[in-house]
Amino acid sequence: MLQGRCHCGRVAWRLDAVPESATACSCTACVRYGALWAYGYLNHDIHLTGEAEAYRRTDAEAGALSFMFCGACGCLTHYLSTAPDADGRLRTAVNLRMTEIETIKRLPIDHFDGRDRWEDLPRDGRTVEDLWF
Repeated sequence: MLQGRCHCGRVAWRLDAVPESATACSCTACVRYGALWAYGYLNHDIHLTGEAEAYRRTDAEAGALSFMFCGACGCLTHYLSTAPDADGRLRTAVNLRMTEIETIKRLPIDHFDGRDRWEDLPRDGRTVEDLWF
């Protein structure tokens, strides 16, 4: 299990698993946010607390996303799909930068080309620790 929270603690998440990797996406939003993502489903393996503000992105090829952030300190905590999957679950990703590096520093980075090709790129051997700062 992993837990993360914004800087002021108003918005928090819990992921009921340790992910196999962290995703760094090159889309225009993720590059600006500097997020490292781990995926799951809202109220299934990802649980949220607190009131988050939304920036809804509707220009993405893969469908609309709401990037969620703390209205008090501004940290990007997670994103939500704006429509459920075929099974009724809502796809969610948490920003691993909201957790402590000691718990995730050895996770490999999966690079996703969200800017040009919309596809996974080969792993290059880097871990979260390599991209932390």
